[in-house]
Amino acid sequence: MILIVDDQKENIFSLKSILEIHKFMVDTAASGEEALKKILKNAYSLIILDVQMPGMDGFEVAEAISGFSKSRDIPIIFLSAVNTDKKFITKGFASGAIDYVTKPFDYDLLLLKVKNLYRLSEQNRKLNVIQQALEAEIEFRKQAESMLQQNVQELRSILESIPQIAFTALPNGDIEFVNEHWYLYAPARNAFPQTAPGSPGIARCLIKAVESGGQLLFEVSMKRLADSAFRFHLLSMTPVKKDNEITKWVGVFTDIHEQRMINQVLEQKVAQRTTELQQSNTELEASNHELQQYASVASHDLKEPLRKIQVFGSLIRDRYLQNNPEALSYMNRVITSSDRMASLINDLLSYSRLSVESLFHPTDIRQVIDNILLDMELSIKEHNAVINIGDIPVLEVIPGQMRQVFQNIISNALKFINDDTSPVINIWAELVAAKAIDSPVSADGAYCRISVRDNGIGFNEIYLDKIFTIFQRLNSKEKYEGTGIGLAIVKKIIDKHNGLISARSAVNAGATFIIVLPVRQEPVPATLTQ
Repeated sequence: MILIVDDQKENIFSLKSILEIHKFMVDTAASGEEALKKILKNAYSLIILDVQMPGMDGFEVAEAISGFSKSRDIPIIFLSAVNTDKKFITKGFASGAIDYVTKPFDYDLLLLKVKNLYRLSEQNRKLNVIQQALEAEIEFRKQAESMLQQNVQELRSILESIPQIAFTALPNGDIEFVNEHWYLYAPARNAFPQTAPGSPGIARCLIKAVESGGQLLFEVSMKRLADSAFRFHLLSMTPVKKDNEITKWVGVFTDIHEQRMINQVLEQKVAQRTTELQQSNTELEASNHELQQYASVASHDLKEPLRKIQVFGSLIRDRYLQNNPEALSYMNRVITSSDRMASLINDLLSYSRLSVESLFHPTDIRQVIDNILLDMELSIKEHNAVINIGDIPVLEVIPGQMRQVFQNIISNALKFINDDTSPVINIWAELVAAKAIDSPVSADGAYCRISVRDNGIGFNEIYLDKIFTIFQRLNSKEKYEGTGIGLAIVKKIIDKHNGLISARSAVNAGATFIIVLPVRQEPVPATLTQ
């Protein structure tokens, strides 16, 4: 914008009209005082100032303008029709004018001068803006450099104060600073500590860190200068970044020699203990095999005289004791006890055989239960029982042992029933998310939960753990036959299948046995099978 200062309105009008025709923005003032007020409020690129004015003349206004920091660089053109003498022109230039034009003047020539001075003023304004920006940038860089130097000094102070070996490196990996602990392992700042054969070199670690651009950890064994002993250290290489660019690396060596030695001793002890356990497992397997053979032989040797007791006891009862009620009662007790002894021997033999390794196979559990029901058909009809079976998925199990599980549970459901009640047994299954009795149902679960619910006499749940213990009974053997081993066998089989078994019940409210089994068995690690 151009400011025209003149007390003659016709001069202002003519000059303003010419400038506006040439696309200049123009402001006017009719006195020196008005001009100064406007200069303080607005920014002007050029001032055309009349010399001869009432009050403050042009020279005084120019001197005042040059005294303001805001306006001292604004170019001024003096216009004068009276003061055309050389001394006035000299005074005009001394007051801060760029040009002095006497009236009458050539408007075309004045317009050329205005255009040139206006362009120079605008360029000067832009240069001032650029200069201010550069000065601000220089100041910012000075502050940033000062802060960086302060941060570097703080970092070095920290690295000097820590008990570990520490250093900083340039982005390319060249060593920049080392703390005093560095010289325990290296003779100079630019010399790397010597590492043991087989341990990575420090220079190679730096190269790997620079190539990765991220934090890396290395385990190195370095030679201590004082006694030439090699000690294990953990080297941590961490990049320091600014604007996502790495400005330096910070390396810290932490002495882990004692921990490493302890770990080696522990590893040796673990290896030794593992060897001992493997040897013990081998001996235990041999012992179990011998025990299994002994159980088979003992079972056969026990059952042979027991069969004779049963056979000859029955002959004596049927042929010679029919007319002697007292002797008949005693003999019946002998035969009943021998039957119970035979059942006990068979159950003990079954329980001992669960220690023998068997192979898991994908098995149709529903088919296993159907086969059990066929074998128990007479017992089911005798009790007038109703058995409902839902869908059960194929599971990876030991078929013979799984048959034993459901046979024992279903037999109990048929046996432990009130005299005036017909057994009703419901069997169903659902896939679940985890190995837990109350795990939520999941369509693609890795476990299967099988429930067997009956309407029998039930039991008090405070005895839940007791029913799965060998030889434990909750009912009198006179009313309900059994050896107290059946559910213990079931528990041992489920444990062998990496599953869970539990029950929900109340007295005279039936019982629900809940089994959770893996759909697929996890392979046994090779180290455990050797």
